[in-house]
Amino acid sequence: MNRLSFIILVFLFPVFSYSQELYAEVIVNYDKVKGSNNQVFSTLQKDLKDFINNTKWTDKDLSLQERIKCTFGITIEERPSSEQFKAILFVQSGRPVFNSTYITPILNYQDTDFTFNYIESENLTFNENRFSGKNLTDVITFYIYLILGYDADTFSQRGGTEYFTKAQKIADNSLSQGYDGWNSFDGPRTRGGIIADIVNEKSSALRGISYQYHRLGLDNMATNELQAKTAIAGNLIKLKAYSANYQFFPLDIFLTAKREEIRNVFSGGTTVTSVNLVELKTLLQNINPINSTDYWDKIKN
Repeated sequence: MNRLSFIILVFLFPVFSYSQELYAEVIVNYDKVKGSNNQVFSTLQKDLKDFINNTKWTDKDLSLQERIKCTFGITIEERPSSEQFKAILFVQSGRPVFNSTYITPILNYQDTDFTFNYIESENLTFNENRFSGKNLTDVITFYIYLILGYDADTFSQRGGTEYFTKAQKIADNSLSQGYDGWNSFDGPRTRGGIIADIVNEKSSALRGISYQYHRLGLDNMATNELQAKTAIAGNLIKLKAYSANYQFFPLDIFLTAKREEIRNVFSGGTTVTSVNLVELKTLLQNINPINSTDYWDKIKN
């Protein structure tokens, strides 16, 4: 069973808007940790929720209804000492689709290299100019800016650049601190590796595809299903630009978030005739074979 499935995104306000702040749910699961002082996990959950939701991350002034709905799920794997924790972090975010109650998933990611120190009820702070010293707020803030960047990219061409740049700075500040998961030299799935690829020019095509997929495709689904599906299929075909590089991790992040949605769009309803769905199906099977059986094979030709 996919370990991401225990997190349920709750979106209370299905309103289409340009969202640039967060309305986050935080879940801390400590079932694997035995001990008498479990209150610390409840406090951690509350402190992180307050930190994420009450910090002003952008220069936007938004109402509660306009905030990005997201979930941070933390599964504590080990507790080496009273103040040290090793965990897996799950991050999910989505945004409303115009003229519907549907929430399209934007980010659905699992970070397995999350270690941090935490003292119960300590003041959680973040300084974008330097490393915090404890890794907790730096990792969380890194993903906050990733959420903001990915969200903004769905509303305007490369709209998330300023937020991705901030995430890159956090990664750079963390390189020499001795915590796992930051150094891009350790692989593309590290936080440093992810953001290095996102801000690299080779992500330009993927970011453009994401924008058009959402704004020309999904946001028009309620008014013109055929036109919307055609736009979605036509933009997904453009992923062939990455067909020679199956290991491009931002592509994997995009398809992980969108795989169920893509399957559902092309497994029923109005049939697309102006785009070769056989070509699209074959392309997805080739560039993301891990999801072929459950998702790409279900696309109707």
